[in-house]
Amino acid sequence: MDTTTTTLVQRITRYAYVPFMLLGLNGLGILLAGSGAPKYWLLAILAVAIGASFLAERIIPYEGEWNHDLGDSRRDRIHAVVNESLILVSVAAIPVLAAIVPAPELWPDGLPFAVQVVIAILIADFGITTVHLASHKIGLLWRFHAVHHSVTRFYGLNGLMKHPLHQTIEMVAGVAPLILIGLPLGVASALSLAVAIQLLLQHSNADYRVGPAKYLLALNEGHRFHHLKWAGIGDVNFGLFTLLWDHLYRTYSYDPERRFTTEQLGMAAKPDYPVDYTRQLIYPFKPTGRFTP
Repeated sequence: MDTTTTTLVQRITRYAYVPFMLLGLNGLGILLAGSGAPKYWLLAILAVAIGASFLAERIIPYEGEWNHDLGDSRRDRIHAVVNESLILVSVAAIPVLAAIVPAPELWPDGLPFAVQVVIAILIADFGITTVHLASHKIGLLWRFHAVHHSVTRFYGLNGLMKHPLHQTIEMVAGVAPLILIGLPLGVASALSLAVAIQLLLQHSNADYRVGPAKYLLALNEGHRFHHLKWAGIGDVNFGLFTLLWDHLYRTYSYDPERRFTTEQLGMAAKPDYPVDYTRQLIYPFKPTGRFTP
């Protein structure tokens, strides 16, 4: 491929990648979920999203080094499989939970299906953002959330690199209020896909562009600030889908001149944090796993 063609592909990817993921794949997921299509089609869309994420990171990398294994690829894949499975299990459990705890008829099921999904995203965004903020302030939560902050490179699979207990707490905070007001299974399915796609985008190593939307959407350009390794400095930009709550909580931060490298990521208080998956599961329960965020 000649230089001109390469540059054209990079330019197209830089501006088309986010619309393809946010509007294209999510839109297709909403269409399928709203039509009652088999749920495995949503898994197929997720597979496409993961493939697109890795491809974009190689066409327009923000930091070339982050595309290479630092002894963490196997661990990150395990985290991704475990935590995505937890999301799928939570969606599958909704009919059971609805039978146990009958919900009042508060869900706006008369609205177009796509609008219902947007409402679910906004409500979930509030719960997840608030728990995320609390996880940086409350020691017990931080011990489990610290697993996510031990990363030393920033790429798509980092979004699901979480301790499963903390992942569960975030899911409960985001989804429980929705279930209590009668969240339909189809909307929940579309929401779970949207969460996975958002995590891929938010932690992507792709140097994409979204214009002024970067001040509203919780994407990688702003989320990198959240992963700065020094205590207190990374206590910003907690949102999953949007930065609305960060603006309200006064936790929003952005500097267009800031450039990120591996040396700026991780946790300064715990530079020797375990890298192995099994040790990361156990570490928060140990006395040495108790440290200030």
